[in-house]
Amino acid sequence: MPSITSTSPSSLPQEIQHSPRTMRPLSPVLASLANVFRIPLSQAPARPAISRLSNDLLIRKPTAPVQPAASAAAVIGSRPFSTTSALLKRNKNAPRGDKRITLIRYFLWHPLTPRPLRFSRTRYLRHWTIHRAWQLYQAQQRRARQLELQRQWQAMNAACEELRTGAGDGGKLFRISMNKRGVYRDMFPIEYGRMQTEGPSKEGWNHEWKRMEKKY
Repeated sequence: MPSITSTSPSSLPQEIQHSPRTMRPLSPVLASLANVFRIPLSQAPARPAISRLSNDLLIRKPTAPVQPAASAAAVIGSRPFSTTSALLKRNKNAPRGDKRITLIRYFLWHPLTPRPLRFSRTRYLRHWTIHRAWQLYQAQQRRARQLELQRQWQAMNAACEELRTGAGDGGKLFRISMNKRGVYRDMFPIEYGRMQTEGPSKEGWNHEWKRMEKKY
């Protein structure tokens, strides 16, 4: 396979040497985005077709080898993903970086990572509208849950107050209902062994557990 060689301006095709420097036209979408975000536009001259240059260079005889230029993917691929410096790597007792940060840098700088999405003005407006509507809906759900818990607490408080003052027994039934004697049975029950959360624990539930009976 012939190697790509360096060429002088006189060795290029005549149509490339004398071609006028035409300006690359800008699309209306790019022009509108640049106007909205106040980005200065710089129109670069259009370059000749790469296929025409490569065909002409491959046909000509090689004169002097040219060092291949490092591509952007090779440069990104050779970039280290480690969070430690070269001097710290030589020391075995040196503090190591966080593995989570290393993974984040690996996936952010990986050469196969696709570019981030860039929303247009209309699409960003739709995205913001849906996100804001979801936030308002969650706020309404939290407010309704809080009001329901407040209503239940007030109902229990009113029932206990009626039992304490309106039963006619001097509050005896109220004192008996508020007595917590013998609830835990001399041991801390497994139902209160961990903080009450909405999701299950990492260790799971011990179905073989049995409450120890009190020995007399």
